[in-house]
Amino acid sequence: MSAGGRGGTEPVGIDELLEQVRAGFVRVGPREAVAAAADGALLVDIRYAELRERDGLIPGALVVERNELEWRLDPRGSHRVPQAVSHDLRIVVVCDEGYASSLAVASLRQLGLHRATDLIGGFQAWRAAGLPVEA
Repeated sequence: MSAGGRGGTEPVGIDELLEQVRAGFVRVGPREAVAAAADGALLVDIRYAELRERDGLIPGALVVERNELEWRLDPRGSHRVPQAVSHDLRIVVVCDEGYASSLAVASLRQLGLHRATDLIGGFQAWRAAGLPVEA
């Protein structure tokens, strides 16, 4: 066993980890996220309160801070939101710039939410695309 008890597994850097998790799903751009929502996808904003207060909200997005995400979206969980009715639910996770959301999607996919993806560029890309934002 190697130092640190990792059994010979080398540590991975965050950039490599992001590349690995993103290879497992197709990410969407702002306009694709709008289309997905129109088709019934759940947009989930995982930004913390200070960012939401500073920049605003995506109309109709469900706000679930990152530390509660798995508990709220697990269809079998006792703390799920009413929208979390199926593992087949299409979910588009939105963070501020599109990094934390990719890691969140990896976690949701481990729970069986196989249609989860994230917004490339996050909320900042949404806003830059001129899409609606609520104060």
